[in-house]
Amino acid sequence: MSTTTIRLPEDLKARVAAAAERTGTTSHGFILDAIVEKADQEERRGDFNDVAEKRYAHILASGKTIAWSEMRGYLEHRLAGKAVKRPVARKLAR
Repeated sequence: MSTTTIRLPEDLKARVAAAAERTGTTSHGFILDAIVEKADQEERRGDFNDVAEKRYAHILASGKTIAWSEMRGYLEHRLAGKAVKRPVARKLAR
């Protein structure tokens, strides 16, 4: 395991120490958990953006999409447990 030094302002250091104590961990453990959480969040954001870009590219390539009003109704019916026909993608209105 490598070592990294960070300089914290005194007020932040005190906040970290207090938060770590409340959660029953050390300041070091608390900081590691925070870094892991932030790295995970950024990886999920990157994955989300990749999926969105691929989906948008597919829409542009096919020229087809489903109107939000149709999709929302479909999802609401599915959520309510109703049998509902899946909406069909149509050419984009321009």
